[in-house]
Amino acid sequence: MTAPAVMMGPDGRSLTVIGLLRSPTLLRAAYPILGVSGLLGLWWLGGEVIAGNPDTAAFSDFAPGPAFAALGEMLLDGSILEAVVPSLLRVGLGLLWAIVIGLPLGILIGRVPAFRDATHIPFQFLRMVSPLSWMPIAVMTFNTWDAAIVFLITAAAIWPVTFATANGLRKVDPAWFKVARNLGARGWHMLMHIIMPAIAQDVLTGVRLALGVAWIVLVPAEYLGVTSGLGYAINDARDILEYDRLAALVVTIGVLGFALDSICLTLIRRYSWVRG
Repeated sequence: MTAPAVMMGPDGRSLTVIGLLRSPTLLRAAYPILGVSGLLGLWWLGGEVIAGNPDTAAFSDFAPGPAFAALGEMLLDGSILEAVVPSLLRVGLGLLWAIVIGLPLGILIGRVPAFRDATHIPFQFLRMVSPLSWMPIAVMTFNTWDAAIVFLITAAAIWPVTFATANGLRKVDPAWFKVARNLGARGWHMLMHIIMPAIAQDVLTGVRLALGVAWIVLVPAEYLGVTSGLGYAINDARDILEYDRLAALVVTIGVLGFALDSICLTLIRRYSWVRG
């Protein structure tokens, strides 16, 4: 029999090929690669089916090959950056307003039972209204299209922040507040040294959920009268039948959304006071 290939590890011990393949580090890297490969494979297969059907052949540029070629061209000519920057600014402003409004509301809901009972029905009613249904009101209320889009994003993102904050605060042991008051903590000190550290993970989780919702609302919101952003670029590519550019923009939206979500997940892990 042929002996398995042997490599030497940093500690001088031999490592077989089978041992390397069973390495936890390699397995952790292999699963994401397998998932992405499967997604690309399904995309390619769908492109082949579309191209092979005379009724849908006009949409064949939506396949991976043309899409990535168009993405490379858009990166080189800077058009992808022109679409991304305005969208990121709108999402950032909408998310900022959602945090500024939602965080205090969540603290009030979590700390003041009377406020929680009084606002439960109105807030649940407003939460279930689609943010895009506010579009006509936003257009009439705000002087600029950008402001209207920021409002729609805020309307979508405020509820995850509010309810995650309230839920986190209600889980805090009341004894913490009693001890803090006995030690002389009042007002601002209670907020900054007891409440915020205790609910930081819940707040960041709410921000992560809010970001996901805001990112979804962004594209249809940018179908309004703006002439910049990812939503506008997608609408423009559709109108002029450039499906390769449209697919490239879809890839860009997915990559950016994944990157933003990863940043939020890193912050959650970094500021979590729960340790394994």
